[in-house]
Amino acid sequence: MTKAIAVYRQPNDAKSFDAYYAETHTPLVKKMPGLRRLEVTKMTGPGSDVYQVAELYFDDAGARESALASREGKAVVDDLPKFAAGIVSIYFGEGREA
Repeated sequence: MTKAIAVYRQPNDAKSFDAYYAETHTPLVKKMPGLRRLEVTKMTGPGSDVYQVAELYFDDAGARESALASREGKAVVDDLPKFAAGIVSIYFGEGREA
């Protein structure tokens, strides 16, 4: 299983961020072809500069790359600056059971 991981730092307006993420961005992500699972983790506890982490799971790197290159994937990437400009970093990784 491979992942695309979006790490969001603290937004200026958490309420607006949460609303946009839930109502606009998440539906776009869920349309990506080959997406097996979307897991979103909101950080808890004081002192973290990370606000939220989203993990998008795909069968393999080829499926992930095809999803990102698709019309739906491009819509997801194009949407990021609308609510997360300057606060999101994207990573790619291979998951395994430890």
